[in-house]
Amino acid sequence: MSFTVAIMGRPNVGKSTLFNRLAGRRLALVDPRPGMTRDRREAQIEIGDIKATLVDTAGLEEGDDDSIEGRMRRQTKAAIDDATLILFMIDARSGVTPADEVFAELARQTGQRVQLIVNKCEGRSGDAGFYDSYSLGLGDPIAISSEHGEGIGELYTVMSEGYEAWKAEQESAEEGDDETRALKVAIVGRPNAGKSTLVNLLLGEERMITGPEAGLTRDSISIDFNWGERRLRLFDTAGLRKKARIKDRSEKISVSDAVRAIRFAEVVVLLLDADCPLEKQDMTICDLVAEEGRALIIAVNKIDLQKNNAKFLADIRERVERLLPQIKGVPVVPVSALNNLGVEKMMEALFQMEETWNKRVSTSALNQFLRDAIDRHTPPAVSGRRLKMRYMTQPNARPPTFICFCSRPEVLPTSYVRYLINGLREAFDIWGVPVRLHMRKGDNPYDKKD
Repeated sequence: MSFTVAIMGRPNVGKSTLFNRLAGRRLALVDPRPGMTRDRREAQIEIGDIKATLVDTAGLEEGDDDSIEGRMRRQTKAAIDDATLILFMIDARSGVTPADEVFAELARQTGQRVQLIVNKCEGRSGDAGFYDSYSLGLGDPIAISSEHGEGIGELYTVMSEGYEAWKAEQESAEEGDDETRALKVAIVGRPNAGKSTLVNLLLGEERMITGPEAGLTRDSISIDFNWGERRLRLFDTAGLRKKARIKDRSEKISVSDAVRAIRFAEVVVLLLDADCPLEKQDMTICDLVAEEGRALIIAVNKIDLQKNNAKFLADIRERVERLLPQIKGVPVVPVSALNNLGVEKMMEALFQMEETWNKRVSTSALNQFLRDAIDRHTPPAVSGRRLKMRYMTQPNARPPTFICFCSRPEVLPTSYVRYLINGLREAFDIWGVPVRLHMRKGDNPYDKKD
């Protein structure tokens, strides 16, 4: 199987022109009349270090299955089903049409990586169509002009990232390694919180050295194991202390390795010591996890040593809600790694956080939420001018990331942004993970001033 890039979209948006440019020679017919391409055309290309099969597809049109348009659509559907990367192209000058919305949904259903391409963006006539393309919910678009060669460098970067990810998957498959589907979990915390003991309990064997001495773990050790039917890759990390207390060079390297494990992980389990929970260093670790956009679980270890568990946990949950507003709703689970208490609930919370971290919300639901939010609390007027909220979309998950277009984002109060974020959490049950909300402004296509 080769790395395959398929170009898809409505007729006459410029697919064949881009195909010829990437192929480096004139292979596909190009004409202002729509429908020149009917059969899919393939070419073997080399761009930099990318070796790929490039596929030019027929323009997607609605029609009966037995009609020419229906047969062309079947050919295109077969091509994109086999593709590794789909370049979904629209025409900036025409903007987003109902057909674009239908075919964007078709691209999403393939489960393949989709990159939105907005063609004919030369000059300023395509600005409105470019910003309108965010409404398709396919992430950040790339503005290009396939005829004039503009934006090809940015397109190459996206293709290169897809190519490297595909190569890594192929290498893992050849080695029989299922790492690409393994949930990556990092267990972090201060020294002597019981991280290695918890890892041994999860694995069911004495895999890590444990003892009363702090700092026994030096490297970030990765271990593959199965929990039920789920495959996980677990990272046991060195204890993280305040930077001012780290003097030994080997500990500095160990801490750097632990920070890299947090950035590599999908879900992070912060293990607290019940004897001294939620110290400043614990909050620093939480801030790092939130900044990196990872899902977080707080596990309170050695809970069996506490006399009044209910009151103790209620106090910790109240402090977590107060001190970590950026990841409101993060689960706090009591465990005892030594006595095998609470681990089942911890793993349930872990898989729930993974599901929330990957959550996607449809563009229609987001814009209904935005209308309701504006009805409840109208954006403020700044300098006598009311701020207009136009529409919202979700370009990415992991963590859930949203873009809201408004008239003057630079003067929108942060309190209103927080209001929208809290509303998103409540409306779509996005608790316990970071939520990104970016406010953007589209250029006014009718503004002729330089």
